[in-house]
Amino acid sequence: MKEDQFRTTYKKAVDSMKPGEEMKKELFNKIEQRQERKRPRKTVYIAASVVLAAGIGLAGPSIWQQLNSQSSPGQVAQVTPGASIAGNSGTATSGSIVIPKLKLPDKESGVKADMIALVVYKNNIYTQSATRIDADDAAALRGDKLGRTTGGINEWSINDEYIELASNNGETDLYSVKGYDSSFLIMSYSEINGKVFAELYEHTNGITINSGADLFGKLNLEGRVTSAQWESFNSWNNGLQQQAPIANGEALDGFLTALQAAKPLAAEPLIEQGIYDSEDRKIIYLQLEDNARVELTLFGQGLVRYGQAPVF
Repeated sequence: MKEDQFRTTYKKAVDSMKPGEEMKKELFNKIEQRQERKRPRKTVYIAASVVLAAGIGLAGPSIWQQLNSQSSPGQVAQVTPGASIAGNSGTATSGSIVIPKLKLPDKESGVKADMIALVVYKNNIYTQSATRIDADDAAALRGDKLGRTTGGINEWSINDEYIELASNNGETDLYSVKGYDSSFLIMSYSEINGKVFAELYEHTNGITINSGADLFGKLNLEGRVTSAQWESFNSWNNGLQQQAPIANGEALDGFLTALQAAKPLAAEPLIEQGIYDSEDRKIIYLQLEDNARVELTLFGQGLVRYGQAPVF
């Protein structure tokens, strides 16, 4: 579909979606109940207006209806110009999110870090990626050798111990990933007794996101998705792996295009307002032509989150 045709079709679909009064009241009530205990009432209304402005519609109505035919999409996803949401995860101003460089608490603070797999490369912290690769496919994606990790990081490590190639995943060789910028994605790879152990790490901190393209563009999604599946929250939460296919075609293509243009929202305020309290979300798996598998979470409000990046 040509770009102008897509925009016309998408606009018509979005314009036809109206948020129900019941949904508005429920969301306002939930936000007010949570925020009254934490912030002045004035802040409550600011936060609520931004959430409602985000609305459903980022993915277009057809993709959500495929996953949940009884859901009722709302209005188009858009950050109100000039609106801002501040928090430890970053600040959104005029549609931009600044994700600060990742810093971890030290032992003198008495706070332990929630340790996920990470590695330090070129003075940046890369965390375990939400893009997966099977061991059998890892060798084909292995690029140039970048070095060998030293291990040595644990939950009590201080910032001074986050030196080049330090990690909390032991000693292993580190490589670039073919088809991806090493400033975003790298791979640990080792073979022990003929068995391959590989893990992808991504750098999603210390960056500014003006649109979805600043994050999803690094994954090279458009034109490279060979198949897609989705899983309900209940299945995902209970490890049931009950996945169903998403048909290739206009709906999926429109979803991927919308991801690139989508405006970001800081994650922390939305989490505080209870976005994870509802089970009205789906997990989407996008299989790429290089056999990498991208995992996204699609929320009923029309928001999408990828991995550990503190942004919707």
